[in-house]
Amino acid sequence: QVQMVASGGGSVQAGGSLHLVCSVSGYALCPVYMTWQRQGPGKEREFVAGVSSDGGPVMADSVKGRFNISQEPVNVISSAHSSTSLHLRMTNLKPEDTAEYYCEIKWGTLCEYKFRGQGTQVTVSS
Repeated sequence: QVQMVASGGGSVQAGGSLHLVCSVSGYALCPVYMTWQRQGPGKEREFVAGVSSDGGPVMADSVKGRFNISQEPVNVISSAHSSTSLHLRMTNLKPEDTAEYYCEIKWGTLCEYKFRGQGTQVTVSS
């Protein structure tokens, strides 16, 4: 039902930048419920960023002022089949940003299901 690919991870030094992209396609997608999450070594998964219903960014306090999120317009492929991409531009990266970054989206007639794709690793060295 849902196909998702996250890319753009890598290894950088503190202060560096990376641009993550999550591309998703499928039926009955709910793009408004598309978010980036991350899980660092020995830590629980946490919310990083999302886009609110009015299109504005919603950022975790730990990344405010350093990360920026944007979503491409939804491409309607056919009835109920659509695609879009979610971008996460990360600047002034810190070692504590080291984590596997995941993209998650809700789907279904009532947006009742969640889909989380494979992550992309971000490693920041001091």
